[in-house]
Amino acid sequence: MDFELNDIQKMVQETARNFAENEIAPYVEEDELNHYYRREILSKMGDLGLLGWNIPEEYGGNGMGWMEGVLALYEISKVHTSWRLSISGNCWGPAMTINQFGTEDQKQRFIPKLVSGEYIGSFAMTEANSGSDVASMKCFAEDKGDHYIINGSKMWISGGHVSDVGLLYVLTEKGKGAKGLSCFVIDYNNTPGVEKIPITTKFGMYCAPTSELVFENSIVPKENLLGTIGQGFSICMWQLNNTRMGCATGAASLSAAALEGAVNYANERLQFGQPIGKFQLIQQQITEMKLEDEAAKYLVYHAAWLKDHGLPNQQATSMAKLYGCKAAVNAANLAMKIYGSYGYSTEYPCARWLRDAKQFETLEGTSNIHTGIIASIELGYQPNR
Repeated sequence: MDFELNDIQKMVQETARNFAENEIAPYVEEDELNHYYRREILSKMGDLGLLGWNIPEEYGGNGMGWMEGVLALYEISKVHTSWRLSISGNCWGPAMTINQFGTEDQKQRFIPKLVSGEYIGSFAMTEANSGSDVASMKCFAEDKGDHYIINGSKMWISGGHVSDVGLLYVLTEKGKGAKGLSCFVIDYNNTPGVEKIPITTKFGMYCAPTSELVFENSIVPKENLLGTIGQGFSICMWQLNNTRMGCATGAASLSAAALEGAVNYANERLQFGQPIGKFQLIQQQITEMKLEDEAAKYLVYHAAWLKDHGLPNQQATSMAKLYGCKAAVNAANLAMKIYGSYGYSTEYPCARWLRDAKQFETLEGTSNIHTGIIASIELGYQPNR
């Protein structure tokens, strides 16, 4: 495989880099301090086509694939990790999943507004007592003929309380485990009985809204069922294999941001009459960061290449996500050491890098889950989808 970028990919990379530097970077510190979600950034991303990866042009997509999407997300997330969730929340989550499993009416109703940024998207799986064990969810949709009544709650939902449209995974047949799950497309602006509760007690990702969603006799039209009854688990796994690329890319780009910051600081900070980068132990830390950063990036490229070529990629996606987590956390930690006391100050970005890096170990499959996926495929216990 050849990872040399073509002219279109270079243009995508430059467009995303310029957007991040001009539209996101000026507000990072202010928004972090105020835990503020800047809604207009999503609209601007939509205007530039940065939410339309892997989506057909007839539904507003940009006609480009995984590699282009990864390149764009990398540049955006490198400036501010919180904004990587927009591509997963709008594009690789709801829009792409509706395009794969939805009716033509669902595609026409929801996809164009998700990829344009008019709608904020989300997807809701996790519950207070149902995380890695997806099939144990309790949120229940009861069939009432021409509609469903949904009762239950979801926790730790990215974008939940600001969301206009989202995928909701629920139980529709009790006692059937994974085979009893189904998926609905929820129009949150026109669905009664939904309480959206912001979660404000987070360690990091301050500018990415996180929520609890409570459904109390919420009425959802039957035409909002995505796929068929009982297909929810397979839809969920298919979707996660896509949105996990957002985690993998975000982790790799955070690793790169920490490395770049550490290199710059090591060349600026003087001790004993020379830059601290001249000292061998600092060089050892920079080398460790560089090795892990390059490995994380190329694991992401490899997974994207496999996806673009329609080849089995579940193991590669989990490898990119798992290793990216390790690279990001280690890079953030080493950067804080290299910055010394200033690394512990919020005046510099080290604390933000470390806070934001830790979330990658949990989101969309914990590191333990991805370790299991990689090993099970390698041992032949499950197929590589």
